[in-house]
Amino acid sequence: MSMRGALRAVAAALLLGLSLGECPNYSSHSQQHHEPLSTGAYGLSYQRPDPACRTFNSSGVEEIIVRLKDKIYDPDLSRLFENTFPNTLDTAIRWRGKAANNTAEELCFVITGDIDAMWIRDSADQIAPYKSAMHNTTDDIASVFRGVLNMQARYLVISPYCNAFHPPPESGMQVQINTHPYTVTPPYDKKIVFTCNFELDDFAAFLQLGHDYYKATGDVDFFGKFQWIYAIQSIMSASNALKQPTYGPDGVWVKPEYTFQSQTNTGAGTLGNHGIGNPVNYTGLLRSPFRPSDDSATYDFSVPANMMMAVYLESNADIMEQLPNAPQGLAQEMRDMAAEIREAIKTWGTVKAPNGKKVFAYEVDGYGGQNLMDDANVPSLLSAPFLGFLDKKDEIYQNTRSLILSRSNPFWCQGPVISGIGSPHVQPGATWPMAVIMRIMTTDDDIEIRTNMKMILSSTDGLGLIHESINAGDARRWTRQWFTWANGLFGQMILDIEARKPHLLQESYQPFRYMAAF
Repeated sequence: MSMRGALRAVAAALLLGLSLGECPNYSSHSQQHHEPLSTGAYGLSYQRPDPACRTFNSSGVEEIIVRLKDKIYDPDLSRLFENTFPNTLDTAIRWRGKAANNTAEELCFVITGDIDAMWIRDSADQIAPYKSAMHNTTDDIASVFRGVLNMQARYLVISPYCNAFHPPPESGMQVQINTHPYTVTPPYDKKIVFTCNFELDDFAAFLQLGHDYYKATGDVDFFGKFQWIYAIQSIMSASNALKQPTYGPDGVWVKPEYTFQSQTNTGAGTLGNHGIGNPVNYTGLLRSPFRPSDDSATYDFSVPANMMMAVYLESNADIMEQLPNAPQGLAQEMRDMAAEIREAIKTWGTVKAPNGKKVFAYEVDGYGGQNLMDDANVPSLLSAPFLGFLDKKDEIYQNTRSLILSRSNPFWCQGPVISGIGSPHVQPGATWPMAVIMRIMTTDDDIEIRTNMKMILSSTDGLGLIHESINAGDARRWTRQWFTWANGLFGQMILDIEARKPHLLQESYQPFRYMAAF
């Protein structure tokens, strides 16, 4: 069992004792079938808790669900949207309150699903789909966005290199100390930090969430309060350290700011070279020793994570320059870093594939080392248009897309149930629906959308939720029944189709043998 798998098992056991009155424990509830089943061939379970048992109720989100149910023709697709889109609000908002030292500062602690801890990246992605229900500061969901941003800002100021955290003292929630033997620098407080695998996409996810809140509400004043500016300064300081090469101009070793060693039974659970990782040259890219999957990188410069950083450093600089209390020059420093990253992606992240075409590498090291692959977790190369880094018609992106959606990608998985990009995070032969969803969101081809929609719909094992991974040949073999990030992304995909191609929501996605009776 991987380290994260072991943590899941412990967390699931803890959650069994956290039921609220008569409310079911969702870790168990989500593994069972509940009536009424959808009326299509897949008979999908109804997975929403009773309103009184939901962890947050948003009138704006409920209005979207009602609207889409009227627009989606296929009963199984309608049920899957109904279950997945609100899943984070239904099950994962573990605590909301105010900071102990400032009653105006909203806080929100969001668990990742089946693990009772808050990941920076996951929590941002979990609530991102609800920006569609947020139009001004008084919308109910706006309070959740502010609370998550303030909570993440606190964590990023305290331990910027850590990725998952315990509930805050204000919550009164029990903290289960992670006793797994890590050796990490800089040191951190285990009463605050759950795990400390540094992933660059944590920084990018925080920036994205700020962008989403500002774009929806125009509430620039919020960013000048509380700890947002301090969090940006913490991110910039760490990012400058993450640009440093392994060896300086004189050939002398440069001691890295961040190191990580762990006792693990998987090579991806620790960093080699005494916790340092493989050497890197100076490129202008930022290191990401761990991938969005929490697995260690082969080469530390993650191209998709750097793409995401460039996009949201730029948009957050626009916010920063409007704040009267912003440190002088900070907005320009953010823009300069984004520009350097973009140039470095052109120089170092763009390489030649075996067929001679230019593609983006997944990871590079600045010495010529390049990893031609893609991982299902976002940010990924597949997700580059979704991240806003480029247009989906970009020639290099299309070349890259052809490579990673084929056997040329070592983590491409193909089977009679579902085909798509997998991840070394789980055993070979497992497709991640997250990547299939992202494939739909990055194409304008109706046939490609229909084909991948049918695969997703047929692969939930009748539970009506999006799993982490699914055996490409057997829908009964999957990992993580309660994975709110992927659920929310599916809901976001349906809203994207409504905006781009509403006619596809009026079609049937039933298996051919069933359509005659449907």
